[in-house]
Amino acid sequence: MKSLRFKLSVKERQFLLQRVNLIRYGLPLALFGIVVVFEAREHGLAQGRINLGTTFASDVLLFGIIGPTAVFIVLSYIMRLLQWEVAAANELEALNENLERMVAERTDALAARNLELAAANAELQKLDQMKSDFVSLVSHELRAPLTTLNGGLELALQEATDMSPQARRILSVMTRESARLTQLVKTILDVSQLDAGQLSLNLGPVAVMPLLRRAVEIIFSHDERPLVWDTGHYLPPLWVDETYVEEIIRNLLRNAQKYSPPGTAVEIQAQLRGECVQIAITDYGPGIPLEEQAHIFDRFYRRAERDRVATPGWGLGLFFARALAEEHGGTLTVTSPVHEAADAPGTRFTLALPVTAEVPDDGEAIIN
Repeated sequence: MKSLRFKLSVKERQFLLQRVNLIRYGLPLALFGIVVVFEAREHGLAQGRINLGTTFASDVLLFGIIGPTAVFIVLSYIMRLLQWEVAAANELEALNENLERMVAERTDALAARNLELAAANAELQKLDQMKSDFVSLVSHELRAPLTTLNGGLELALQEATDMSPQARRILSVMTRESARLTQLVKTILDVSQLDAGQLSLNLGPVAVMPLLRRAVEIIFSHDERPLVWDTGHYLPPLWVDETYVEEIIRNLLRNAQKYSPPGTAVEIQAQLRGECVQIAITDYGPGIPLEEQAHIFDRFYRRAERDRVATPGWGLGLFFARALAEEHGGTLTVTSPVHEAADAPGTRFTLALPVTAEVPDDGEAIIN
């Protein structure tokens, strides 16, 4: 039946049905004629005498009528099966042709759509490159005048002995805001270079504890909150870019300072784990809900306080910190809650960075 569906054309199927139908009627008639002739010869018709007795009638009835009738019925059943098969084959062929046509149409439409998407993607890539180039250009052009402005403000603040307290306060605010703007421009420039794959890392061995001490001193220089240290006896040097890794740690310390109440402790841990040093910064703040943890490292995402109001910031710090960690072959993860206190579950950011094969002879002492 499979060969009938896929090898015979529609005309060949119709011709087959006609031949089978001809056999269905012709074969019983031929059998009837053969039986009548044979029985007539058996009963003396060839010798000129006719003996149409009971035997002749029964033989003709049995072999000339009942037998051909049975053959006719069987052939009719076969004819019916063939008609069903031919009808199914015709319908299947029509469906196949329709399906092939639809597939060809959809393939053409998909090809055209792919061309449109390729053109749109190329245009988006072009626009994204233009955006990156523009941001990089503007940020780069802003760095020089901002550096000059910062230097001038710091110099003016140092020599502003004859100014009134209000003028000195305004000058101090301008100095802080100028430094903040400079940091924003630097971050945007670094992010654009990272996106473009043009961020250059100056890798080398970096001692862990001096790096942590320097970052802590800068962030908590005017903050009297307690710091809890937990560091290993021997920490091998990291194989990193010192400037960018210090920026990551400063960002994590700044987050702990920003999102935890004044006077609460900040825990600083540094432990050797395999071929990496894990640096963990833990606060006693309100924590980060699970639904926010999936987005905490997204670009321009800012954490919300308990009143669901986003805190001031750029939303680039954690994004850039994780990107920098991954550029160094490390990781940056978040854990919250950390503590059992319901009002201060806290948050822990864990930075893992690769170490060098060189271990200092004198090691590094624990800071208590």
